[in-house]
Amino acid sequence: MNAEKTTLIEHLLEKVNASPFLFVVDYTGLTVDKFEALRKLLRGAGAEMHVFKNTLVKKAAERAGYPSEIGSALTGQSAVVTGEKDVCAAAKVMKNFADEFKKPQIKAGVLDGKYLDAKGINTLAELPSREVLLSQLLGVLQAPASTLVRLLNEPAASLARVLQAKSEHAA
Repeated sequence: MNAEKTTLIEHLLEKVNASPFLFVVDYTGLTVDKFEALRKLLRGAGAEMHVFKNTLVKKAAERAGYPSEIGSALTGQSAVVTGEKDVCAAAKVMKNFADEFKKPQIKAGVLDGKYLDAKGINTLAELPSREVLLSQLLGVLQAPASTLVRLLNEPAASLARVLQAKSEHAA
């Protein structure tokens, strides 16, 4: 293998190892303008899309210890999507873009070393964003505390209402 291919595999391997996920998409028929628009949307979601030769991606995936099924998705015109942030946000961008323009087609992916088919990636896209999930979790965690505060405050509040009623009745 020549030095240029080795350098490209090392570069791709760095991206793959730095990312908790990797999506393989078929970008056949996607115009340059739409491809750049999709890249911009992915950057906003903390992800990036690159085109490498399928053989180089297969070698990098093997070296990263990815499941062998990902190699079968690397046929035709394939691009890889990686990122360091929210996998659901990247999946949502891909799904929404594909719904609007009918391209690119999501083939497969890997999340935390586990193989995902296109259906699994679309399921990720349906999940609420990380911020929404965190706010829901915070609400669940705060509910018992606020109930406890109301329960602890109730005897004093009841006593205050009784004293107020008594003072109004006496006057």
